[in-house]
Amino acid sequence: MYQKAYGIIETLSPLHVGATAGQESGNLNLIFRDPFTQTGIIPGSSLRGRFRAEMRFRDGQDENHWYGHEADSGVTDSTTESLVKFEYASIVWLPVFCPGQPVVWVSCPRLLQRYKRITGMDEKLPNLYTASDRLNAPQIDGQSKLFFNFGFLKLAGKENLQSWFPDKQERPAVIVADNEIGMVHDMALYRQSRVKLCDDEKKVEGGQFFNTEALPESTIMVFPVALRRAEELRDWPPFGDKAINEDEMYFGGLESIGFGHCAVTLHRQLS
Repeated sequence: MYQKAYGIIETLSPLHVGATAGQESGNLNLIFRDPFTQTGIIPGSSLRGRFRAEMRFRDGQDENHWYGHEADSGVTDSTTESLVKFEYASIVWLPVFCPGQPVVWVSCPRLLQRYKRITGMDEKLPNLYTASDRLNAPQIDGQSKLFFNFGFLKLAGKENLQSWFPDKQERPAVIVADNEIGMVHDMALYRQSRVKLCDDEKKVEGGQFFNTEALPESTIMVFPVALRRAEELRDWPPFGDKAINEDEMYFGGLESIGFGHCAVTLHRQLS
């Protein structure tokens, strides 16, 4: 039997996990996305690679024991199975600019259902277009509405959504439909145009530019973790000390310009 844990990620800066900068003129560096909701994800391989790299430079800890031995050139059967299994991280709440708010955290039933399954919550999923108690939406024609770039969103009512936020701090939030979250997600993405300058003058080299997209700051994500036995889960030291369950880490690319800074909290389910 596998022992379960899960991690919560909150982005402290824009997060780009996806295509890297190429030399093609006009290259758009897209993030990885869930094929159903079209919302950003962090693949399990990226999570494992980051945790492995964090452990590699700590004295007295063996990353090969926890994350598997890498292949040795010319040596057969040199790889070993990872004791720690990572699944991809999906969005739980995505902050979106909304006139008059100015930020609303948005989610959908499919994303909340995955969060519920991973965390073992018992709460019933909120109804579509339910807003949190913290959201003060204007009354338009006798109906509470939010205005996004694609138009007005009619709210069905309010509910305390505190339990659906990992830190139990309710934010201005709303639940939209699964087939709407992708459109909202594209409005929320952080986008930056980058250029390559000549080495000896402040001039764009060859007209090259790169457009990068990233998940915005304050995005909340969840990912499941599994290990084989309870004692391994207790002893696993993801942050250097098995007693520590939270730290700040960098994920994805473009770390040198401040992307990927995240707060990570691990919840171990030992029972």
